[in-house]
Amino acid sequence: MDLNEILKDKKHVAITAHVRPDGDATGSSLALYLYIKKNYTDIEPDIYLEETDPSFYYLKDIDHIKHRIDPSKTYDVFFVLDCATIDRIKPFASSYQSAPVKVCIDHHVSSEGDFADHNEIKPDASSTCEVLYGLLDKGMIDKDIAECLYTGLIHDTGVFKYECTSPETMRIAADLISYKFDFTRIIDESFYSRSFEAGKALGIALDNADYFCDGYGIYSFLTPSDMKRSGAVQQDLGGIAEQLRLTGGAEIAVFIYPGEGGKKISMRSKKEIDVAAFAKSHGGGGHIRAAGYSSVEDYDVIIDDISKYVNECRSDNA
Repeated sequence: MDLNEILKDKKHVAITAHVRPDGDATGSSLALYLYIKKNYTDIEPDIYLEETDPSFYYLKDIDHIKHRIDPSKTYDVFFVLDCATIDRIKPFASSYQSAPVKVCIDHHVSSEGDFADHNEIKPDASSTCEVLYGLLDKGMIDKDIAECLYTGLIHDTGVFKYECTSPETMRIAADLISYKFDFTRIIDESFYSRSFEAGKALGIALDNADYFCDGYGIYSFLTPSDMKRSGAVQQDLGGIAEQLRLTGGAEIAVFIYPGEGGKKISMRSKKEIDVAAFAKSHGGGGHIRAAGYSSVEDYDVIIDDISKYVNECRSDNA
C-alpha cells in the first residue's frame, strides 16, 4: 500500500477505529492523524473515535478526537484502523460507506481482505501500529507520532510479553524510543495504572471468579449492580481479563461484563486455545490469544458454550 498515492490530491480525510478503542486503536488512529496533519498540509484530517481511556492523556492532539460525525461533511478518503467490519465502526459507518476511497489497516486474524478499496492486513504483526509503521516514511515521523505508535505496541503485546511479539516488533520499538519520549511513563500510566473505581471493579471480579473445565479455564463476571457498587464504567474494565489469565494452571480466561443490549465477553489464552476462532463464530473477533464478542445469553449458557469449544480443542490436541 502506498499512502502517498492514496493521499495524492486529496483534501478531506477521515480516520476511525473500532468501538471502545484500546491502546492500539487509539495509538494507530492518532499516529496517522498526526502524520497527515504534519506532512500533508493541504489535507484537512478528522479523527473519530468513541471515548478513549483517560490514561492516554499524554498523546498529542487527543483532544482533537471527535465523537460524532458531522453529516454535512464528506471525505475523499476514509481510513479504518484496527478492525475490518462495519459493525465495529457503527457510529461512523455511514460516512465511511459514502467515501469514494476506503482504506483498512489492520492486523486481526479474523479480518477479511475485502473490507475496503485498499487493505493492508497483516495477521502476523503484533499490532496495527506495527502495520502502520511499515507504511510510513521514516523521515516524516516525529516524537509525537512515535509516542502514539509505541503506545499501540505495548498495549497489544502486553509490554512485549505476548507471543505476537516478534524480533521485528522489538526492532520497531527500539526505533521509536530513539525519539526520546518518556517510554517508562507511558508504560506505567497507560498500561499499569488504574483508577480507584477500576481497582474496586477488579476486586469484585476476582471475588466472583471461578474455574471451569476442571481448572483448565477461569472465568469471572460483573453484573450491572457490581458496576454500580464499584462506580466503574466500561473504560475501567481493561486489564481484568488479563489479570484472570495470569492465574496459575489456567489456560483460558473469560471475563463477562455488561454491554449495550447484553453482555460483552473478553477471552484470553496462553498457549493452546484459539479464542479468535470462537469469538469469530459468535460474531466477534480478535487475536488468537485475545478476542471478544457480545451475547444476550445468561452467564451459565455462555460458559457452557465456551466449555464445549475448549473441550473440543483439548480433544483435538490429545
